[in-house]
Amino acid sequence: MPQAETVILQSSPDADESGWLDVCMKSVQAWASGNAYTYKHCGDVLFNRLDPDLRRKAALQPVVASDLARLLWMQAELDDGATTVVWLDADVLVVEPSAMQLPDGDFAPGREVWVQAHGGGHRTYRKVHNAALLARHGTPVLPYYIRAAEQILRKHRPGHMVPQLIGPKLLTALHNIAAFEVWNDVGMLSPAVAQDLLGGGGPAMEQFLRDAGGWPPALNLCRSSVPGGALSDAQMRSMVEQSRQLFVN
Repeated sequence: MPQAETVILQSSPDADESGWLDVCMKSVQAWASGNAYTYKHCGDVLFNRLDPDLRRKAALQPVVASDLARLLWMQAELDDGATTVVWLDADVLVVEPSAMQLPDGDFAPGREVWVQAHGGGHRTYRKVHNAALLARHGTPVLPYYIRAAEQILRKHRPGHMVPQLIGPKLLTALHNIAAFEVWNDVGMLSPAVAQDLLGGGGPAMEQFLRDAGGWPPALNLCRSSVPGGALSDAQMRSMVEQSRQLFVN
């Protein structure tokens, strides 16, 4: 493996039939190719990286399992010689590839600007997320993050873990102490912002743009909004098309 190689990692369910998810992943592949990055994708074999006991414990909660499995895959790529490894969720859509740049630090989570209804208006929550995650060779953060995540999983009962336990929740807790460099180029679209985008605008979208400093060059479309009932697959397909027009002059 060349010394300066940057590797982009993604995974998607083997049984996915949404259609729009493939458009998102192809946008990431195109961005990676344009920057001469190596792109790697896998399906459900992602979970084979988990310790068998932890895999059984998280069997009913694939989001939790994925949050650990991605870290293990990232570390494996660094151990194999990659200089930089980047994880991007399958529902990340790159809408302005020329503006999407990697951060400089040795470890960087994505920035979450989450807008949701609150009272008679909207409230913004600023956190970090693991839909976009960068780690470079030699970082002490990724091995510690893996160890902490594994210890937390071992102490919880199967089926009784909140979905974001070792993902955004643990990552945000670590960030609040360590103040990681944050990658702002992959934004997080909450259902409220997504609905406004589909409708051509609205207060939630305006608040997002104000608090995020404009549209980021890539958007995490929050696939979890579909099984949760906040958005339909048809709306997600429409949102992909709407999002791709954001930077069209």
